[in-house]
Formats: sequence, C-alpha cells, structure tokens
Amino acid sequence: MKTILVTGATAGFGAAFARRLVSDGHRVIATGRRLERLEALAAELGENLLPLQLDVTDKTAVAAFPASLPEAWRQIDVLINNAGLALGLSPAWEADLSDWDTMIATNVTGLIHMTRAVLPQMVARDDGIILNLGSVAGVYPYPGGHVYGGTKAFVQQFSLNLRADLVGKNIRVTDIEPGMVGGSEFSKVRFDGNEARAAAVYAGITPLSPEDIAETASWLISLPRHMNINRIEMMPTCQAAAAFAVKRN
Repeated sequence: MKTILVTGATAGFGAAFARRLVSDGHRVIATGRRLERLEALAAELGENLLPLQLDVTDKTAVAAFPASLPEAWRQIDVLINNAGLALGLSPAWEADLSDWDTMIATNVTGLIHMTRAVLPQMVARDDGIILNLGSVAGVYPYPGGHVYGGTKAFVQQFSLNLRADLVGKNIRVTDIEPGMVGGSEFSKVRFDGNEARAAAVYAGITPLSPEDIAETASWLISLPRHMNINRIEMMPTCQAAAAFAVKRN
C-alpha cells in the first residue's frame, strides 16, 4: 500500500485517480479547492481517502501542506500533480491576460511548488514517484493554444530535468501527456461554463476518458522500482498530429 497525494481531485482526472488507486489498495490524499466534492468522494471511497482543501496557487499553503498532514499520512510515496486548466481559445492578440496568468499560476507555479514541498522527503528516503499531468498541447501547437501549450511544454521539460537531478536515485518521474479526453470539466472550464460549446468538442468521436488516464497512472505506479518511464503520449484513435499549416496567396 502506498500513500498517494493527488492535486485537483474534485472532478475529472483527479477523481478518477482517487477511485482507481483506492481500488488498487492504496491510500489517497485528495486535494482541491471544492471541499464538498472531496468529502463526497471520501464518503464514496471510505477511510483510505483523506479529503483536504488545498489551492495549489497558494504558495504558503502548499509549502506548509506536508507537515500539516496527520502523522500517519505524512510519508507521501506518490505525488500526482494533476491540478491544471485551460482558459479560452482566442488568438493571442485577443486573449485575456488574466487567463494567461491563471494558467501559469496553476499549471506551472502550482506544480513546481507542490513538487518542491514533497520532493525532499522522497530524496531522504531514496524512494518515490512523481506523475505530472502534461498534454499533447505541449508538443503540437494549435490555434488558441498559446499559453496553455506553453505551460504543458514546461511540464515536459521540468519532468525531464527532475530526472537529470535525480539520476541514481530511486525516484521516478513521468510526464503523462494525453490528447483529447472527454468526461471531465476541461472544455467546460476552457469555455467559461458554455456546456454546448464544450460538448461540441467531442461530438461524433470517442475520446479518451479520465478512467483511461487513471489506468495509465495505476500501471506506472506498479512498475519495478528501477524502471522509469520518462513520458507517455497518448491519444484516442480518432486523433492524430496534423500537417503543417500553410497559408497560400
């Protein structure tokens, strides 16, 4: 049994991680901003889920978080940096700067501060796993992806550089990079709650599901201690990288 800390566990990927990993026999510290959702998850999953409110953009709260845990939960074996979001799809010259700031604060700053808060105890034990949620948007550009894609490119490079620091230590780091995933709040959040526009993104296709991403995390956690998967890029069969865009006169 491992103790696993999941950020952004109130819905989507995070809730799917919690359900799958508790069913695998692990204990999950489920964090997020919406405490009522975390408490509902705890009521569903039982004593092996600890619901705690945490906003990863609150640097002071993140730094204090590991020491604030109940003593029996303080050894974090696995950190899943899942909290993240995309906002808007307007071209860069029309984008809302506050949206850019929010994506950077959550997807980059929140992730690195959470990692820095947990990593020292892993190094001291010479054992641990960090799973970072990246995206194919960090590899393949698309119109309107500007800052969101930039944050996910950061996640990929940060993950690889963590491994460079940790070479020779028994601490694994993986960047999980999904393509289109339905069944989460991702597109609804991106389009400011517009459910019709969010649903249109997945019309007529079978995207990946949050449970598919949780299956991947379960597999990564089960691997031998000496085996590191640097990055996993995954898409549904209905999706592929596109050709270069060329504007002709």
